[in-house]
Amino acid sequence: MSAASAVAGRMPSGVRSRLNEIVSQLAAAAGLIVVCIALAIASPYFLTSNNLFNVCVQIAVVAILAVGQTMVILTAGIDLSVGSVAGLSGVVGCMAMSNWGMPMILGIVVGVLIGAGAGVVNGGLVTRAGLPPFIATLGMMGVARGLTFIVSGAVAIYGLPGSFRNVGEGQIGPIPLPLLYLIVIAIAGHMVLSRTRLGRYTYAIGSNKDAARLSGIPINKVLVSVYVISGALAGLGGMIAASRVHSGQPNYGVGLELDVIAACVIGGSSLFGGQGTIGGTLIGAFLMGVIRDGAVLLNITQYYQQVVIGVIIWAAVYWDQIRRRRLEGGGDDAKSSTGRFARDGDEPDRVRSGEGASDARVGD
Repeated sequence: MSAASAVAGRMPSGVRSRLNEIVSQLAAAAGLIVVCIALAIASPYFLTSNNLFNVCVQIAVVAILAVGQTMVILTAGIDLSVGSVAGLSGVVGCMAMSNWGMPMILGIVVGVLIGAGAGVVNGGLVTRAGLPPFIATLGMMGVARGLTFIVSGAVAIYGLPGSFRNVGEGQIGPIPLPLLYLIVIAIAGHMVLSRTRLGRYTYAIGSNKDAARLSGIPINKVLVSVYVISGALAGLGGMIAASRVHSGQPNYGVGLELDVIAACVIGGSSLFGGQGTIGGTLIGAFLMGVIRDGAVLLNITQYYQQVVIGVIIWAAVYWDQIRRRRLEGGGDDAKSSTGRFARDGDEPDRVRSGEGASDARVGD
């Protein structure tokens, strides 16, 4: 064992986990910087104001969905339905304005509620029906996509108010509105994960679900909550995307879940749960967006883009596995949920009082 490994092995699990998160985020940030420098050299248009504006607008929707996806992944779950839910929400929200005569604000609310409703169904399937998150959300992906074509008649929805275009294309000074939405949502997501009980419980469930249950954490409520958040943000993203094209497109969001999940994984979120941050996810989303923008500027076909993104996902997951092996090899028997609670200084009362241990003995 090297000296560095020996030192790492003596670190508390919470410290090691945090250091690994920081390393993952720094690696993603370094990759983003390298890609930006390479594209600035390869294309004279990359650093132009128009291109950077378009990159921010294009990334915003993926990043907004990725904030909700991060919360789901932290619980060791996954939401494969975000792309289809975004498409369904965009179509129904546009129908509310065009066909049902609702004001723009209410139409957007309808779209967000459609996404939240899909999240409720996903959460119920995972917690009540006991379906694995992969199966539950895979089914929702098909259901939402089918409903999108059914309610729209497989045609785009037009006849929207002119003010709706500003939702996705407006700007305040030089800053596009979608980027402002992203900033607000990212800050809110960070605060939820780092400052609230829901956030601490989310990390705990992903780190060790059995220990979280014995600690008195309401696992079902937390899981339903994160799926509802993911669905609602997918609904909002669908409305922003619909605003940009000023129509409800039933084929929107096909394959979008791949970019969203890739942004989370590249940013350091572990598919095994318990590790990840909103900041890292934003870095991953921007890296994905810059790569796609660079491919367009360099006339690289979409097929090669998909290959590159797939390879990046392989590399990110492989790195996550190596990172977890190092953590497990440190000789610490306590799970990272304990470290997370210790860092936040707010472990559940039942853990402090030993009631969890009593429950475990009763269960035995």
